[in-house]
Amino acid sequence: MQFTSESVEALVEQFSKLPTIGTKTARRLANYVLKMPREEVEAISDALMAVKERVQRCSTCFVVADEDPCPICRSEKRDHSTICVVEESSDLLAIERTGEYRGVYHVLGGVISPLDGVGPDDLRVHELASRIDPSFSDTAAEDDPNAASEAKASAGSPNGVASEEATEGDAQVDEVILAVNPNVEGDTTAYYISQLLEPFDVQVTRIARGLPIGGDLEYADEATLSRALEGRGGVEDEGST
Repeated sequence: MQFTSESVEALVEQFSKLPTIGTKTARRLANYVLKMPREEVEAISDALMAVKERVQRCSTCFVVADEDPCPICRSEKRDHSTICVVEESSDLLAIERTGEYRGVYHVLGGVISPLDGVGPDDLRVHELASRIDPSFSDTAAEDDPNAASEAKASAGSPNGVASEEATEGDAQVDEVILAVNPNVEGDTTAYYISQLLEPFDVQVTRIARGLPIGGDLEYADEATLSRALEGRGGVEDEGST
C-alpha cells in the first residue's frame, strides 16, 4: 500500500535508504513527521544541513568535529603525551563517557580486513606514526616495511636513534593505547600498529579484555576466559576497614 501523496512517498523512500530502516518503519516515520509541528520539522532539516555544511575531520586526530583542530586536540588540559587509538569516532565517545581518560585520540577510520579489501593503506596508521615522529614518511612506509627504522636512522644519529631535534614527536608522545575491538580484524590491526611503532621510543599498550562486571563464569566462552586469566591483576581491598 502506498500513500496517495507523492511527497510522502518521496519521504518514505528517503527514510528507507537509512541503515536498519525498512519500508514499514519508514512509513511510520513519515506518518510521525506529518503530525509534527512545522517548527520541529524545520529544526530537523536545519540539523541535517548543518551536518553536511559544518562537520569536518580534525586534521590531527581525524575525529568528526565542527572545528579544526577539534576541542580535544586543542585543549591544554588534556595529556598530549598519551594517544588512544580507536576505530571510529563513536568509539571515542564511548571512552569519553567513562570520564577516566584524559589523553588525546587518533581515529583510524576502520580496521584491517583483507576479506573486505581493507588494508593498512586504507587506514590512518601512517598518520599515527607521523604524530609520534614527524620524520616518518608515508610514502616510504608504503613501499618499505622497514621505513620506520630508516626514518629514525636518517634523523642523524647512530644505531637508528634519531637526534633530539629531529624526534620532537617522540619526546611528546610516551604511550599509544590501542582501543580496537577484540576480534580477528582488531587483533590484526593492533599487531600491525605495534610492529610499525616498534622502532620508536614509545610504549604501545592495549586495553584489557576479560569478563564484564556482573558476568558469570559459567556462560563465558573459552577465549574470554583465557584473556581474563592473561590480564589478571592484584586484588583491590576496596571498602575494607
